[in-house]
Amino acid sequence: MKSVLTAAVLGLLAAPAFAEGDPVKGQKSFNRCKSCHAVTSDTGENIIKGGKTGPNLWGVVGRTAGTYEGFKYGDDLVAAGAGGLVWDAENFAAFTADPRGFLRAHLDDSKAKSKMSFKLKKGAEDIFAFLAQHGPVVEEAPEEDESEEAVEATEATEEAASE
Repeated sequence: MKSVLTAAVLGLLAAPAFAEGDPVKGQKSFNRCKSCHAVTSDTGENIIKGGKTGPNLWGVVGRTAGTYEGFKYGDDLVAAGAGGLVWDAENFAAFTADPRGFLRAHLDDSKAKSKMSFKLKKGAEDIFAFLAQHGPVVEEAPEEDESEEAVEATEATEEAASE
C-alpha cells in the first residue's frame, strides 16, 4: 500500500508536461502543421484533415520516433527512435523548433538530417497538448503489488464470510 501511495504522490508531482499547454490554442496552431500532417484516428475518422508529406500525428504522444507504420521516415529519425527517442513534450518542442539541429544533437552526428524542414517558432506546448488528446486509449494494467493486495483482500473477505 505504501508503494502505491508513493507512486500516486510522485505521479502528482511529476504532472505531464503537456498539461502546461492549451489544447484549444494547440488546435488553432496546428493549422501551420496540416499542410504536411493529418490527425486521423485508427478508425479512419479525420480529426484534422491534412497533407501526407509528414506522418499522421494520431497517437504521436508517447510514440517511439520514426515508427508510424506506412510512413517512410528519414534514416536519422529512425535511428533516433531505435536509440530510444520517444515523443514527449520536451522532445516534441525541441524537434519542432529545429528538426535538423535536434537530430544532430540527439544523435551526436553533425551530418544528421531531417525530412522536416519547417521550424515552429512558438506554440509547441499547445500543439502537444492538442495532440495528447488524440490517440488510442491506453488501459493501464494493474500493478503487480495491487493485484496481490486485491487477491489477499478478497481471500480475507471470503474467509471472514465463511466463518
